[in-house]
Amino acid sequence: MMNLTFKRASVLCALVAAFLVAACTAAKTATATVETKIGAPAPPFTAVDSNGKKHSLSDFKGKFVVLEWVNFDCPFVVRHYKSGNMQALQRKYTAKGVIWLSINSSAVGKQGYFTPDEINAKIKERNAAPTAYLIDTDGTIGKAYGAKTTPHMFVIDPQGNLIYQGAIDDSVSTDAKEKAKVNYVEAALDQAMAGKPVAMPTTKPYGCSVKYAS
Repeated sequence: MMNLTFKRASVLCALVAAFLVAACTAAKTATATVETKIGAPAPPFTAVDSNGKKHSLSDFKGKFVVLEWVNFDCPFVVRHYKSGNMQALQRKYTAKGVIWLSINSSAVGKQGYFTPDEINAKIKERNAAPTAYLIDTDGTIGKAYGAKTTPHMFVIDPQGNLIYQGAIDDSVSTDAKEKAKVNYVEAALDQAMAGKPVAMPTTKPYGCSVKYAS
């Protein structure tokens, strides 16, 4: 009888322990994947770019802003730069006054982390044309926005509100020859810049996971 009681107590303790671990894990995950709601003010931030210049989101009030989470070693990112798709979007919209900020949240020693000199060399090699490449090594900006993948795209309107977040397009592929049917970022910008509501303000991002420190 005593053995049976002991076994039941052991099972109960194990279940309680498993529940506590799951709860802690869920809380940690929730903290790391906070998402800004569409229509809400975009989280403010200040970061230094690959040339040592400081940028704050508030500097660009009155302009459309695109945030592009990037990791040059991620196969999905490689696809968009190898095809020239990302550079074409950067040039098309910066020419229209849009601010395009590439952001890297890879921690030191993790995939996608590079020194400023390495970053600038890679930007030049890829003929990329963002307004700036922001370094977010501690992941503060990425976690504030809930950035999950590279690429993960966000569009902010001139009033500072988030109007799109999600995938760059509808083609989940690492093949540079693969053509997307819909480019969600392009559609969101075109619609918003024409004074229309964004038809699809949220999509599921795809790509490599953002390489946060934790």
